[in-house]
Amino acid sequence: MARDQELKKRWETLVDKLSNQFAEGEDLDLDGIIYLIGVQELGQLHRKFKKDEKLDLMHIAICRLLEPYGYYEFDYYDEEGWPHYKIKEKLPNLKAGEQSVLMKEAIVNYFLASQYIH
Repeated sequence: MARDQELKKRWETLVDKLSNQFAEGEDLDLDGIIYLIGVQELGQLHRKFKKDEKLDLMHIAICRLLEPYGYYEFDYYDEEGWPHYKIKEKLPNLKAGEQSVLMKEAIVNYFLASQYIH
């Protein structure tokens, strides 16, 4: 139970910090944070993205976030600088709540590794 409480505390800290930095204090949701990670991973921070590119950014983020769990592996960058991943292991069938916890844990670990949060 302590692990769940620590994750919850770190998640709330992260949401507050990112929301203040990128959403003028309005709470970012899980999808918004995943999108920000995709933009960060692409490295093209100051440009507008088309709708289909936004979905691609979220896919990049999900691959990057689940890479440490062994589900994806970085493959290559294409000619436009977009990273591509290959599937290493099929994701298990998770209930919606379990998916959310896995993604929040992966996101918290991503920002812990970058020392954005402690």
